[in-house]
Amino acid sequence: MSSTVTAHEPQGRHQSKKAAASGWIGSALEYYDFFIYATAAALVFPQIFFPKGDPAIAIIASLATYGVGYVARPIGAFVLGHLGDTHGRKQVLVWCMFLMGFSTIAVGLLPTYEQVGLLAPTLLVLMRLIQGFAVAGEISGASSMILEHAPFGRRGFFASFTLQGVQAGQILAAAVFLPLAHYMPTEQFNSWGWRIPFILSFVVIVAGWIIRREVAETPAFTDKSALKERARSPIVDAFKYSTPDMLRVVCMALMNVIPVVATIFGAAYAVQPAYGIGFEKDVYLWIPVLGNILAVLVIPYVGNLSDRIGRRPPIIVGSLLAGLLAFGYLYAISIKNVPLAICMSLLMWGIVYQGYNAVFPSFYPELFPTRTRVSAMAISQNLGTAITAMLPALFTAVAPPGASNIWLTVGAIAFGITVIAALAALSARETYRVHMNDLGRPDAQPVDKAEYDRLRAASMAAAQPA
Repeated sequence: MSSTVTAHEPQGRHQSKKAAASGWIGSALEYYDFFIYATAAALVFPQIFFPKGDPAIAIIASLATYGVGYVARPIGAFVLGHLGDTHGRKQVLVWCMFLMGFSTIAVGLLPTYEQVGLLAPTLLVLMRLIQGFAVAGEISGASSMILEHAPFGRRGFFASFTLQGVQAGQILAAAVFLPLAHYMPTEQFNSWGWRIPFILSFVVIVAGWIIRREVAETPAFTDKSALKERARSPIVDAFKYSTPDMLRVVCMALMNVIPVVATIFGAAYAVQPAYGIGFEKDVYLWIPVLGNILAVLVIPYVGNLSDRIGRRPPIIVGSLLAGLLAFGYLYAISIKNVPLAICMSLLMWGIVYQGYNAVFPSFYPELFPTRTRVSAMAISQNLGTAITAMLPALFTAVAPPGASNIWLTVGAIAFGITVIAALAALSARETYRVHMNDLGRPDAQPVDKAEYDRLRAASMAAAQPA
């Protein structure tokens, strides 16, 4: 390794594969938990956690408990981001995993409304708040940890495993929950069957703890020069020095509009009787499953591509194309063409959206210096995601059942949002050839392309088994 690399890369033990495995399993647990909660909130919670009066009110209240998780996210981002930048990436990730895992297990053990009255929905909301709080630190902490353990020239590839874990967690949740809901007698499922996926979180916690315990703190965090620079208040420093990049991340995180269109509004449009399309519900449950399977396969290739051509091109192209495909997907639903809707969804969400999804875990943390990295990414990404949580209500308000050209109206809003995300990426500086110690500095000079390719080839050769 040349002297310039030595001078600009933190010295210490890099554990690229262990860090990637740690990020993968943490993200898988997080989104397994989130997905089973969302499914249960729609299928069984209205009947067992709320009064038996008006079923419509029970459904609204149950889905509101799902939304409560998003309320806690910005709070979790501030607290866990601060801890990640002051106490270390490893420590905050262990806390996130235990908070998330045990609050999920607790949901599976909660008493019902019949047993304890209003205490049941109160405890449900409390567990959901803890879940949302914990989620806020997971992706920013895991992305930063993997990035800081990855060798120069391969940060995009390794960091992409954070998001591969997210998609895998949702596949795992579907694999556990959907067969139970489908094959178990309704009475048994509503009585105790729904609790099984929540209690199974224990298995993932144990696996996650074993893997996370083996990963050392990152060289960038423990480096002597980094110790001197460590901020006493990373949040204050993040806003003081990185506000423009944080705003860029907020705008790019609005790309969450694509999963919202694919799985939330798209599902309601296709399935709800009021819209009159009349797709079968069980057909529609397969769209997120197939989309996630495709995404798991695509993500590492896109992460690797971003190490070759840069972070901005995949994000910009992926954002704009996914926005355009939203028109085709919603149009396919409007003309009641099930195969075309599934193909469009897979193309939009399973493939094209991954241009953004696979690259942001390396691009976001690369925009910020080590001392404020977790805080700046957690706060800005969670604010952007929280905004998209309001989109289903907006879509329904501007394109209610009975409105004409629903596909065009919702598609236009979705495309407009993806344009904002693409412009934010375009306005950001390219980071893939910038050394770790220089990240977050607006005046940082990227490594010459020929030299970068040589260093990248060397790190790939070193990773090959002898």
